[in-house]
Amino acid sequence: MKYISILGATGSIGSQTIDVLRQSSQDFSLLGISAHKNYDKVINIINEFSPKFVAMTEEVAFNKVKDYCNENNLDVEVTFGMDGLNKIATLPEAQIVVTSVVGMVGLIPTLKAINAGKHIALANKETLVVGGSLVTKAVKKNNVLLLPVDSEHGAIFQCLHGNNIKEVSKIILTASGGPFRGKTIKELQNVSLKEALNHPRWKMGSKITIDSATLMNKGLEVIEAHWLFNAAYENIQVVVHPQSIIHSMVEYIDGSVLAQLGTTDMRLPIQYALNYPLRKNAVVEKLDFYKLSSLSFQMPDTETFKCLSLAYAAGDTGGTMPAILNAANEAAVKLFLKEKITFLKIGDIIEECMNKFTYVNNFQVEDILEIDKKVKDFVLNTYGN
Repeated sequence: MKYISILGATGSIGSQTIDVLRQSSQDFSLLGISAHKNYDKVINIINEFSPKFVAMTEEVAFNKVKDYCNENNLDVEVTFGMDGLNKIATLPEAQIVVTSVVGMVGLIPTLKAINAGKHIALANKETLVVGGSLVTKAVKKNNVLLLPVDSEHGAIFQCLHGNNIKEVSKIILTASGGPFRGKTIKELQNVSLKEALNHPRWKMGSKITIDSATLMNKGLEVIEAHWLFNAAYENIQVVVHPQSIIHSMVEYIDGSVLAQLGTTDMRLPIQYALNYPLRKNAVVEKLDFYKLSSLSFQMPDTETFKCLSLAYAAGDTGGTMPAILNAANEAAVKLFLKEKITFLKIGDIIEECMNKFTYVNNFQVEDILEIDKKVKDFVLNTYGN
């Protein structure tokens, strides 16, 4: 029996992790969960799984959950805010912490979990994007596993299994292309929020769906792959694969390419990460190759979707530049979701911030938090009115 904590239990990845646990109840025990404000879902999880610890990061939701547990005499410790998040990440009995919160908020609890000796099932891209060097050093120091939950990185992880990393020549990240694949800059000038949220393949949260539409999601994954697999940026290639059947590939020095294929269902990489190094009976629908009409591949249009090229540039620059990129993107996407800026303005704002703010090479967590706040304040104050 493995004891699990989930940071971000009510989001897209968190909910699918809950489903994996539901179908594998004999293997896992859910010890602790965190959520922001979706108290109804949290109460449902409490009633079904009886976790001993819950953290809420929004005050009204915290009071709702706490009152419910008190009124029903439930043996659940309900905590609040970042302290609560850190508690869920470091519970002594927990063996694996699934980090599926969205944004920079995942960095500190993930580091605390690693330093507490927990294995990490990582679905929070921003943790490695902004603090890759700090996280990988902590993982090595504490001798824990950093298991990728993203479908792309989970695929690469599987394609590397049992092979010599020195024999890898290229890592190939596949991208669906999002809802605007093939569109020109002119065609994207007046796209609506509804159109941007209409992803053709994956059902995700609003922030990551917009990132997919701009290709920033793939850019963040490039930086993440750099840290996860110790790969040079010039050896990480993005290929648009609209069918999303091949989740990513690894090319070896002899020209062989290993690919991981599967249905478009995040429960597959979640299940693999939680059970690693074992495989369990499928919780997803299996591929039917007779129903696959074609698999196609295209080069990404980095002129129209410049967020991808900006991410490569930020990663290559290093230091706190990826943190600047990420903060600008988070703030810009927030404004787009509120319909205060246009879709194309997201990339423009990120580029402006990368040129405006000074980066440093040697940094600690405090430096990341400081530049994150400065960049977000600038974007929100400049473009949010």
